[in-house]
Amino acid sequence: MAIRQILEFPDPRLRTRAAAVDVVDSRITKLIDDMFETMYEANGIGLAATQVDVHEQVIVIDLSNNKENPRVFINPKIEVIDPELDGFEEGCLSVPGFNESVERPKIVKVSALDREGNEFTETLKGLLAICLQHEMDHLAGKLFVDYLSPAKRQRIRQRLEKEQRRRA
Repeated sequence: MAIRQILEFPDPRLRTRAAAVDVVDSRITKLIDDMFETMYEANGIGLAATQVDVHEQVIVIDLSNNKENPRVFINPKIEVIDPELDGFEEGCLSVPGFNESVERPKIVKVSALDREGNEFTETLKGLLAICLQHEMDHLAGKLFVDYLSPAKRQRIRQRLEKEQRRRA
């Protein structure tokens, strides 16, 4: 396993649409393992392959406190079950240091492949539903800052660019 670099906003690679995974093979399972290691190292709860500059439809999520409930979603598709929106304070490993309220559907049904390539369908609620929708946005080249006002998005961009220049 290896820790991969997480792309940070406004990196244009974050805007790349991810392609479907054709076959779940050892390359994909290695990517999944690397993504979990990267996510855990960064103290995150979700990570899309796009964030580590791999533009394939792979998402890892673990909402547990002890790394005990790793979830994998390959080629996920969602259907909104409850269109009522729930506001949730979201953060993102690609937008470090910022949390903003984003409204998303409360209940969704997901169909995806697991890490072995087996298809499953599950209804998700609460934080897991929000997290999956957030990560699926990454696969579509979208970030949570896109839900914010242009002025707020620009302020975040400028602060992150300043921090990235400082680190360089």
